[in-house]
Amino acid sequence: MTGWTKTTVLVIWGGAAAAEDLPAPLSDADFAPVRLEEALLGQKLFYDPILSGNREVSCATCHHPDLGTGDGLSLGIGDGGIGLGPDRIADPANMPEQRIPRNAPALFNLGAHEFTVMFHDGRIEVDPARPGGLRTPLDDDMVSGFASLLSAQTMFPVLSPDEMAGHYSENDVAAAVRRGVITGPGGAWDIIARRVADIPAYADAFTAVYDHLDIPDQIDFADISNAIAAFVAYEWRSDTTPFDAVLRGQARLPEPAATGMMLFYGDAGCASCHSGPFLTDHDFHAMGAPQIGPGKAARFETHTRDEGRFRVTGNADDLYAFRTPSLRNVALTAPYGHAGAHRDLRAFVQAHADPVPALKRYDLAAAVLPDLPVDDARELEGSDAIAAAAQYRVDLSAEDITALVAFLDALTDPAAMTGRLGVPDALPSGLPVAQLR
Repeated sequence: MTGWTKTTVLVIWGGAAAAEDLPAPLSDADFAPVRLEEALLGQKLFYDPILSGNREVSCATCHHPDLGTGDGLSLGIGDGGIGLGPDRIADPANMPEQRIPRNAPALFNLGAHEFTVMFHDGRIEVDPARPGGLRTPLDDDMVSGFASLLSAQTMFPVLSPDEMAGHYSENDVAAAVRRGVITGPGGAWDIIARRVADIPAYADAFTAVYDHLDIPDQIDFADISNAIAAFVAYEWRSDTTPFDAVLRGQARLPEPAATGMMLFYGDAGCASCHSGPFLTDHDFHAMGAPQIGPGKAARFETHTRDEGRFRVTGNADDLYAFRTPSLRNVALTAPYGHAGAHRDLRAFVQAHADPVPALKRYDLAAAVLPDLPVDDARELEGSDAIAAAAQYRVDLSAEDITALVAFLDALTDPAAMTGRLGVPDALPSGLPVAQLR
């Protein structure tokens, strides 16, 4: 039962046999190849706060392996925070202006060829019609040299004042972002690249890994992004779950996970969006998830809405639509939803099944939010438009939800829980490594 292009698995459920169509099993062909030496360089950079304006926030601050490659918060605090995970607090000496507007997405399997759109609203995606093959908010100002879309997405958190850059006059990176000087000599990306190139251990590693670099002065941020992307692709490839064993004909799921799988691919209709081997259609749907926090708005706007894909396309059909997340390792990636409104997976599945009444009864206590003097519930009072856009409803019993959650647990990959290279003990910059425990 191996080598299928499409798998039909016989599931024994309650003494009766039912044939269910499942995705084809994953193989090396589904993933971009990764050079280990490049991933090892990227590992150091991923955990190094030197990439942030104030040298206090690393990629791992919001995407830590101990927190399912997220941060364990509904809406995180980047610059201006102290600590990690649910214990992270605002720094009284450098108070954040607001929370990061969206929940930190998981990083599993982003090196797979299938991932051609990223971020909750899909604002960066592969587009062969563009000169560089990518569409991003920077359009023609986007520099070249990216090995992949995954590499390109790394370029943006370092520019965000709330995430990594810091605010306005705090540091040279933030000042460059404030002036709109992003690319070229003296731009925000160049400032960060020069910091990295000035560290001998990094300079030696880059010139050893990349043939096109002869001297450290040639290192640019695209090289940094490429290394980080190689690390993420290598570290969090996830295709050895109990579900994968089923797809490869090597095992059956126990109850109630087996029943949950039948519901998922059958009457519950989950697979209509969470399809394919990564359990996502990579499309955008309005699912009526609660909107908490500052919303996604420009600094001059005063609302707290997050209109999702609409802010990218301008198409009214995309209002409140967000990218379908992959469900691999979903049991590790709480809180859930684009704004992380639910800390509990079972509660989220229940609300997701019937979102309109769930919106009306939503309680902010279901979120995980560090103390900050802001009104996180402001948009909940005007959630009628979100409810009206919701595209999905299904009747599920308590037993159905139990079975579905058991199936979602079967999507957890032990190899991806800690990563393959792990957390480094020290960094070339000498700055502290983000450690949860």
